[in-house]
Amino acid sequence: MICRGALLLVLLCASPAFAQATHSLELLNEASAEIIPRYLLQDPNGRSVTSEDFRGRFQLISFGYTYCPDICPTTLVEMAEILKQLGEDASRVQPIFISVDPERDTGKILKTYTEFFDLRILGLTASPALVRRAADNFKIRYAKVLEPGTAPDRYAVDHSAGMILLGPDGAFIKKFAFAMPVTNITEQLRNFIKSP
Repeated sequence: MICRGALLLVLLCASPAFAQATHSLELLNEASAEIIPRYLLQDPNGRSVTSEDFRGRFQLISFGYTYCPDICPTTLVEMAEILKQLGEDASRVQPIFISVDPERDTGKILKTYTEFFDLRILGLTASPALVRRAADNFKIRYAKVLEPGTAPDRYAVDHSAGMILLGPDGAFIKKFAFAMPVTNITEQLRNFIKSP
């Protein structure tokens, strides 16, 4: 005789909702597998920076732009709080903010912007072509949005949100969704840092 719990589990697994959730998880895993964790960009001083420059450290990366009204400042406040919560372990992490608005976000503007949140956050940018290549590698979508009747330089940039974690070997580990609680991200990051 099958117990009720086992029967309920069988029925749940056979439901369309379960199949949809499983399919969504498979799609998420496939998308993650396609991420190429590489970039060639410039720091605020114009020095070339690649993902290889941080071997031995975790990289916590977000994409955005300094004119962003809400998502980017929120993400950088969270990034700064993660560093604070990590304490001494924060030295094992390089936080990075990559601008998807290279036309307006000069090195000087990026430096001022990121340092406002935390001096350890490194702002990176480059030519539009190199920024596009980095975004494509990380499966980040972005596009200019110009409201009718406004000046050409008064645009917004619609972009993917969240933070991406690379390991000390430069490999992709995971993407943290936008608005995931900071304590959850910190706990996961600390576990990755502590694992052999």
